[in-house]
Amino acid sequence: MTHFLKTALFIVLIGFIRIQVGFAQDAPEKLHIQGHLEAITEDNVFLTEDYFNWGGSILKGEDGLYHMFYSRWPKATKFTGWLLYSEIAHAVSPHPSGPWTYKETVLKGRGKGYWDAITAHNPKIKYFEGKYYLYYISTNLGERQDYTEEELMETSHTGYSHPNWKLLRPNQRTGVAVAESLNGEWERFDKPLIAPSGPITTLTVNPAIDKGKDGRYYLIIKGDKPNETKFIRNQAMAIGDSPIGPFEIQSEPVIDYLDTEDMSLWYDKKRDKYYGIFHTHGFIGLVNSSDGIHWKKAEEFELMPKVIKKQDGSLIKPDRMERPFVYTQDDEVVTIGVACKKGNESFIVTIPVKP
Repeated sequence: MTHFLKTALFIVLIGFIRIQVGFAQDAPEKLHIQGHLEAITEDNVFLTEDYFNWGGSILKGEDGLYHMFYSRWPKATKFTGWLLYSEIAHAVSPHPSGPWTYKETVLKGRGKGYWDAITAHNPKIKYFEGKYYLYYISTNLGERQDYTEEELMETSHTGYSHPNWKLLRPNQRTGVAVAESLNGEWERFDKPLIAPSGPITTLTVNPAIDKGKDGRYYLIIKGDKPNETKFIRNQAMAIGDSPIGPFEIQSEPVIDYLDTEDMSLWYDKKRDKYYGIFHTHGFIGLVNSSDGIHWKKAEEFELMPKVIKKQDGSLIKPDRMERPFVYTQDDEVVTIGVACKKGNESFIVTIPVKP
């Protein structure tokens, strides 16, 4: 081989290596959570003797404490009391994964005549542009205003087979309350945020929201899958210019290939991606998107099984494990929260995630 050819090949090889290194440097960092979930202690389990605790959402306050807004309802109403007697409570902790101390109840159903007459459930707490936004779901009995407290309790104790359930479920909607401080006062609105359309029907519940890279607000909500004979729920994306809407539901669903619930959404600036965590039958899952509209399965799609490891080597194997929530700091996942039911207890587990 001539000296000229050797030199040319060497130059080509160096150029190829530089291109590959450039690609490696430009490639976005991937999100890894599996293998970083820590074993828990009792400090990470938030259980209350007389209440079912469910569905937490965490934010760090200006006071340096971590504030969790969550659902709870009296055990005396049975577990099905979530649709009638849930309230949104506020707990605090010096750490993002607990231990948690109940502070106050902030929202309840407002009573007859309001869209959020009955129950206040499944909160998400967010901070946007100097204000706190507490997203939640609620329901009512439609035109029926003659119901009594005894009838509501009967509905709660009977559960899904009670005739009132057929009114309460489809009247569920997502709303928001706004405050200048995490300690309130919370201003509510006369109308819910959004009605079902496009890839969801019947109801709009279980909100998940974040501000996108374009400055708009991306809201995921759950509803029933249209034209489906089986009981399957879809996740839809709605986009608005303000945290209080109006929001326009996009035609393409976030998830319609699997019966899922309880999305939590965040935009990761470091990785320039939107992420959504959810629960389905058998596992907690993860999806992502480059634009907030077109979604795909994440690399760690089956993020974790519905089993929680404890530091003493034992396992928590709940009857139900739902409402996953991700708390991030500096675009890194710090805590994953889940709601668990086992026997006649339901509790929130805030799992630390090591760097």
